[in-house]
Amino acid sequence: MSRSAARPARTKSDIGFTSGPLFVPILLFTLPVLATGILQFLYNTADTLIVSNFAADGESALAAVTSTGSLSNLITGLFIGLSVGASVTLSHSLGSGRRDEAGDVVHTSISIAAILGVIVGVLGFITCKPLLVLMDSPEDVLDQAALYMRIVFLGMPAQMVYNYGAALLRAKGDTKRPLYFLMVSGAVNVACNLVFVIVFHLDVAGVALATIISQYLSATLVLIRLSRLDDECKLDIRHMRISPYLLVKIIKVGIPAGIQGCLFSFSNVIIQSSVNSFDTVGVAGNGAAASIDGLIYIALNSFYHASLTFSGQNLGAKEIKRVEKTCYYCLALVLIIGIPLCLVCYAFGEPLLGIFLSDDNAANKQAILEFGMRRMFYTTIFYFLCGTMEVMSGMLRGLGASTTSMIVSLIGACAMRVVWVYTIFAAYRTPESLYISYPVSWLATTVVLYICYVFILRKIKKRLAAQTLPAHHAGA
Repeated sequence: MSRSAARPARTKSDIGFTSGPLFVPILLFTLPVLATGILQFLYNTADTLIVSNFAADGESALAAVTSTGSLSNLITGLFIGLSVGASVTLSHSLGSGRRDEAGDVVHTSISIAAILGVIVGVLGFITCKPLLVLMDSPEDVLDQAALYMRIVFLGMPAQMVYNYGAALLRAKGDTKRPLYFLMVSGAVNVACNLVFVIVFHLDVAGVALATIISQYLSATLVLIRLSRLDDECKLDIRHMRISPYLLVKIIKVGIPAGIQGCLFSFSNVIIQSSVNSFDTVGVAGNGAAASIDGLIYIALNSFYHASLTFSGQNLGAKEIKRVEKTCYYCLALVLIIGIPLCLVCYAFGEPLLGIFLSDDNAANKQAILEFGMRRMFYTTIFYFLCGTMEVMSGMLRGLGASTTSMIVSLIGACAMRVVWVYTIFAAYRTPESLYISYPVSWLATTVVLYICYVFILRKIKKRLAAQTLPAHHAGA
């Protein structure tokens, strides 16, 4: 088959992955992802605002909710990472014009999501409290944190299905629908929070219940969208099955991505355990500052999705120059957007932190603000480095080198942070000595990932050049 014949026909969702200008399509792809992330942040902020201001003990409730993030990500990271494998596999199939395979990828991915959602939900429900104890969670918030996690894990099947479904939509260029779905489910989440916490006084349990209700709604919406597609990616529930061949391809990319996510979460669990060694004020201040950092991460992580999808589709189409341009454009955009965003968030740090705190105890509020600003000085200002790291990780995964990204992240970020905690932090037990490990690990990992990207791209170029030699000789 000729190269032109292998190209897929353009569809309504085609925003120019493999032909035409690149900069504008990357922006068109990224902006809805960025808006989705920011909207999610605002909804999560509403969660913490409601629980901190209207729960019976707002400070403890805030600490209970914010202290569980690292552990939840550790338990779910490996399996949600498989959605990256689904996205990359679909990108390669669409980029190379293998339409029948694209449909099989969709059905295999959603089947995997449903099965893993049940497994992870049961696993998390059973193990969350013992793991919180191992993390040295403060005694006064342990029971609330465990209750919150148990309820949240009941929504894991929906979370898995939505993540996999949204990844598939992004792989085919549809980044707007996940935004619309989030707008609906997020609004429901906030409304349920207000009712459950303020009216029924369910406090932490109410926030968790609102979360899983919105998750099941978003999962339902993404399934409806996939089932109504009019192209090769249409989902037909009657044809749900797992293709062993595609499962292997998804695992090849997804498992390393999931392990990488788990490794980062593990290092963050270690750091969270170190934060827990301070006191409840420290936990609350750290959690509030982490929420602000989460806004920056979500905004910059949108370029990770762009680098992953554009590099994957162009590799499938053998458009290597477009792969290179994708890398440069995504890195440039991360710096152009990330540096000002980081500086503005730090400059307005105290007002932003104050959003998450109630005025019930002025003395504690000031102490929490001071602790949060200490974290922001070392993490928020330099968070654009996390964005560059994510872009390079996305480039490697799009090129099929997910294992390389995992290994580099293990050594450059995760292992470094763990060693840092047990050496430098052990010797100087201050928040500053703990938080500085973040920017150091981001920078080191970015540099090594870029070196690996250059090396792998050269190997791909040589392989593709060798594949064209027989055709040239035949023409002669």
